[in-house]
Amino acid sequence: MLYTIRHVTRFTYDTPVRESVMEARMQPRSDGLQRCLHFGLSTTPNSRVLMYQDHDGNSIHHFNIPGRHSKLMLKAEALVEVVPAPVLPAALDEDIWERLDELTITGEFWDSLAPSAYARPTRLLQDLARELSVARGADPLSMLRGLTTRLFETFAYTPNSTRVDSPIDDALRNRQGVCQDFAHIMIALVRSMGIPCRYVSGYLFHRLEDHDRSSDGATHAWVEAWLPDLGWVGFDPTNNLVVGDRHVRVAIGRDYADVPPTRGVFQGTSAVRSDLTVAVTVGPVNTSNLESMPFVPWLTREAEAPMLEPASRAAEQQQQQ
Repeated sequence: MLYTIRHVTRFTYDTPVRESVMEARMQPRSDGLQRCLHFGLSTTPNSRVLMYQDHDGNSIHHFNIPGRHSKLMLKAEALVEVVPAPVLPAALDEDIWERLDELTITGEFWDSLAPSAYARPTRLLQDLARELSVARGADPLSMLRGLTTRLFETFAYTPNSTRVDSPIDDALRNRQGVCQDFAHIMIALVRSMGIPCRYVSGYLFHRLEDHDRSSDGATHAWVEAWLPDLGWVGFDPTNNLVVGDRHVRVAIGRDYADVPPTRGVFQGTSAVRSDLTVAVTVGPVNTSNLESMPFVPWLTREAEAPMLEPASRAAEQQQQQ
């Protein structure tokens, strides 16, 4: 499948700030069964956007806006190809647990096995593990499929019920949360059984016939577990799915703390208003138009228009509402 993705983030400050320094993780990855054919990131006010890759291969764009500004907008656009993964087997061989232990004891997967900032054992997590009978079974793949389903059935998807920095105990206590919470809970449970597991941020293409729980028009998160012979396999506990060609991977890490879409600081005494907005659109591409699309995988572009003057900003904000 070919997808076009448009991700717009707007920050509004109560009073003008003197400088903003920010990094963004919005460029889809090019690895495995996925290729990012085109990517562009622009900012308003204008800035020079630079890019580097971290140790996990995530593309990170960063920029500095030194002038005074009351608003900041990031607009990312991408063209991505995702190839369907081979069909997974119904089960794995009986010796998989032994082979998994032999490989993980080497330390190669230490980052994906150790507790991390948002995916760590707690008393409530231990209570959930007992309730769901989380334990090593005859087959780790079947166990992961079953755990995905049990988490889907146990927790309600409730937007705005948690924050980006909420610990897993908030979702565990209230039995509700969003995709980020479900991913952190599953990661902590899977790691406790000696299976390497990591956090994936990205996008999900929504179709009416799929009845996805996760919100359309927003970013998404799921997990990947490493299994012998299969490598990294994705599971989406929010929607009770084995990850397929509707999922577009952007960044991987130990948990959300490693891969936020945006992170930055500013100079000034202002605060970011609660009307910070994020808009995401994901849609399929008509392959007949593909030849007219440029192949520019690392493109960064300047914004098309400067920051509006104060008299115009109020009108723009009213139109957005």
